[in-house]
Amino acid sequence: MKQNTLKAAVLISGTGSNLKALIDAIKTGSLKLDIVRVVSNREEAPGVQHAINANIPVSVITHKSFPDRVTHDAAIAKVLKEDQAELIILAGYMRILSEEFTNMFDGRMINLHPSLLPLYKGLDTYNRVLETGDRETGASIHFVTAGLDSGPVISQIRIPVLPDDDAASLSARLGPMEHRLVVATVGLFCSHSIGYENGMVLHLGKAIRQPLLLKDDGTFGG
Repeated sequence: MKQNTLKAAVLISGTGSNLKALIDAIKTGSLKLDIVRVVSNREEAPGVQHAINANIPVSVITHKSFPDRVTHDAAIAKVLKEDQAELIILAGYMRILSEEFTNMFDGRMINLHPSLLPLYKGLDTYNRVLETGDRETGASIHFVTAGLDSGPVISQIRIPVLPDDDAASLSARLGPMEHRLVVATVGLFCSHSIGYENGMVLHLGKAIRQPLLLKDDGTFGG
């Protein structure tokens, strides 16, 4: 059974709340995933403790120890290859990755972003949603490519923007939804339901034109 479990590495920079959601899902048996490594670019990242508590190997590879982005990314890639990670999950990893790195893991690396991509790539998504007057927002998981938050989107979850929302309240309400989304989407990879071909997302072998939408019952719709 163990050899059939998908091997993944998780990259973090901060609290690691989505990492914790994955760990919890593994513990309950709802996710057949083997997290073989957690990598953080910050020694002080609180999320590192989640990995330690779960006896997951941790590598702190701080970018401050390298002369440039390419050499830092190469050090991370070396660890991921040694661990034979099949899926790379960026969960609050706050570094822009080099093209060399993204090409190395093309079709095997996903990122969680707190907006309904292609809207609001980059930072400060909540304030940008509020300034625009959007009636809904959400989170997206996409394949990572060289462009910032520009890879094909696999899945999304949506929440309404309430009249009295501010950035803090949006973040607080979206956080638990992000946890649901990352666990459910990684589950699709564990069941080999998701593929990647010619820059397109495949679901059950067929290209999708719109992201899969996570519904309240925990299933995905088109």
